[in-house]
Amino acid sequence: MSKTKIWSIIAIGCLVGILAFGPRTIFGFFLTPMTDANGWSREGFAFAIAIQNLVWGIAQPFVGMVADKFGTARTIIFGVVFYVAGLVIMAQASDITTLTLSAGVLVGIGVASSAFFLVIAAFARILPERYHGISFGLGTASGSAGQFLFTPIGNAFLQEYGYVVTLYFLAACVAFVPLLVAPLRGKPEVIEVEGRKNQTIREAIIEAFSHPSYRLLAFGFFVCGYHVAFITVHMPSYIVDLGLSEELGRWSIGMIGLFNIFGAILSGTLMMRVPKRYILSAIYIGRAIIITIFVLTPISPMSVMLFSAGMGVLWLSTVPPTQGLVTVMFGTRYLSMLFGFVFFSHQVGSFMGIWLGGKIFDLTGSYDLMWWSSVFAGIVAAALHWPIRETPVKRYATA
Repeated sequence: MSKTKIWSIIAIGCLVGILAFGPRTIFGFFLTPMTDANGWSREGFAFAIAIQNLVWGIAQPFVGMVADKFGTARTIIFGVVFYVAGLVIMAQASDITTLTLSAGVLVGIGVASSAFFLVIAAFARILPERYHGISFGLGTASGSAGQFLFTPIGNAFLQEYGYVVTLYFLAACVAFVPLLVAPLRGKPEVIEVEGRKNQTIREAIIEAFSHPSYRLLAFGFFVCGYHVAFITVHMPSYIVDLGLSEELGRWSIGMIGLFNIFGAILSGTLMMRVPKRYILSAIYIGRAIIITIFVLTPISPMSVMLFSAGMGVLWLSTVPPTQGLVTVMFGTRYLSMLFGFVFFSHQVGSFMGIWLGGKIFDLTGSYDLMWWSSVFAGIVAAALHWPIRETPVKRYATA
């Protein structure tokens, strides 16, 4: 494969990641306008978005199975249909049930079937191994680039046109994705091992869940979701609650996305040179330190921007080494599915982070307990990743 073709595949995959992942990263922007307009509680809105993350996590392994069988491009087109429908119905939601079904269930299925996680799995299958680190990093960075790009656009649309038109605009952006996915076509190669075809799905699942390092990876990724989802949804409102501007709250999410572009690329590059488990441990302990400093420092626009920059470097930087570890252990045949199970744990953490954030705020009038629980969770995750064995399973090593 020529370098020109390799980099064109990476570029198109990254554009898909930007358009498919960017819109859902600014859902926290809609918390205040939608709750104020409809008389909902903060917990009610948070629960709907928490359901989105949970549905996303539940769907991801099954979406992975579909991608492993039928290819990434078809799976993404399938997801876009659900995604666009969810955004359109969300714009018209006047009760929590409709919000939950649209922003929660439909968008959850849509994101699971179209976000950059599938793009990275396609990179692993299509591109030569020497490009895995940089392509994983760039693929992850595309999600963060979408977060940064859609922050000012979403903010401007909300101020000028309100949340209904903004959601229609996001739906139109997502609807453009199917026009781009052709270079991501292709299914995993079925390898002959010891005179028979490679594993069945059932055999692959049993092998993965019997592997101690795979289980540690899944448990640790729960914490990533807990951190990321809580901050994405509640950070803008937290900043406003403390007397700073709503615009600053929204820009804090954009700053996280901007700095994670660098963090994700750095993480993807380092994972080809440094043990991936050590990178992950460093990321989680780094998050715990940054959150501690943020909570103990008097709030100001400068402290918000510094927190966003520091957390941004560590934001989705967990994805390249996590997906890389799954690839190292089990190969690429069922990569989308096996990473999907790890990602399910991430989304259970996301559900807890979003829902508990709203619940604790409604009960106490403060997010303090959530911040300190995030510090503790970061320390636990750092400890869980340290003993992971970064070697192929025996069957794959001898294939």
